[in-house]
Amino acid sequence: MRNRKLNMIGILLMLSLNVGAQGSNSSFDNLVWSDEFEIDGPVDNSKWFHQTQIPNGNSWFNGEIQHYTDRTENAVVEDGVLKIIAQRENYTDQGVTKSFTSARLNSKFAFTYGKIEIRAKLPSGIGTWPALWMLGKNINENGAYWQQEGYGTTGWPACGEIDIMEHWGHNQDFVQSAIHAPVSFGNTFNKGGQLIDSVSTKFHVYSLEWTPDEMIFAVDGNTHYTYKPNVKDSRTWPFDEDAYLLFNVAILPSIEASFTSSAMEVDYVRIYQESPLSIIEKEENANITIFPNPFNSDLIVKFQEVGNQLLKINIYNTEGKLMDTTKLRLTSNEIKVNKLNQLEPGLYIIRLDGEDFNHTIKLVKH
Repeated sequence: MRNRKLNMIGILLMLSLNVGAQGSNSSFDNLVWSDEFEIDGPVDNSKWFHQTQIPNGNSWFNGEIQHYTDRTENAVVEDGVLKIIAQRENYTDQGVTKSFTSARLNSKFAFTYGKIEIRAKLPSGIGTWPALWMLGKNINENGAYWQQEGYGTTGWPACGEIDIMEHWGHNQDFVQSAIHAPVSFGNTFNKGGQLIDSVSTKFHVYSLEWTPDEMIFAVDGNTHYTYKPNVKDSRTWPFDEDAYLLFNVAILPSIEASFTSSAMEVDYVRIYQESPLSIIEKEENANITIFPNPFNSDLIVKFQEVGNQLLKINIYNTEGKLMDTTKLRLTSNEIKVNKLNQLEPGLYIIRLDGEDFNHTIKLVKH
């Protein structure tokens, strides 16, 4: 493998030049997950989970009055778009009868940092409440996909909530983004929005850029809110862990008597992250040394200057696949990353993300 190292690096550099960048942060250049909704019929269950279980056995949060179902009457792909349809109908499930139905989808993909783009057209009508949003993968919420997969360890809002887009039918054409964390939640003060022409008759691109430093929310490239707390701790920034997407249309008690049905339509959702194939030529931080290179099972990381801060170490293979991750708090100028003997021999890309620095280096595993 070492004899192929120069050729492999050349291949990586050529690949990095051909990755299509999206958005204002050019480092988010690698499409890691998407749904283009090209096949008509039920929602792709390899990518999405229908969350239908009423969390408390009687009703959903925020006074919502709908049932969420897994039927194509409420979520279906037609003519190249996902339709989440809220409608008036008497429907009994889990021993509870409600007068409205809709759908709530959880993505089966969770991630940390990146750019999310969602092209959507929103429902209309007083009492409708569509949302494109995210929750921490670790949320302990009955019936949520990742909770059922065994990751539910943390309650809300400590898990963190990121609202990419919310729209209330009583305030037509005003869209809002918000952050919910222990520092402020519910009627949070961490929010911002903008008035957009014809959100219910035209498609718009709702986006989030999520980095270790900030979150930037925009519609059609026009930013309306940036969340960048001066102090990042568990109260203000529970956002260094994986989160997943949710799409839903809720119905509020204020729903109009004339309401029958309305749909949120999603043309596509795309998630981009920073590819190791495009960052390997970044200038290496002279204050950080990683050795030995080549290595066998352990790595030593030495810092000339470092404060007490959180550090995340990701190890990628040459295809950009995350092979190992370590999270710790720096309290000294030297750390040891061990138990890497499970990695196959070959070339790897090591990325360190601190609170005020990042560093990338290529290493060879014997």
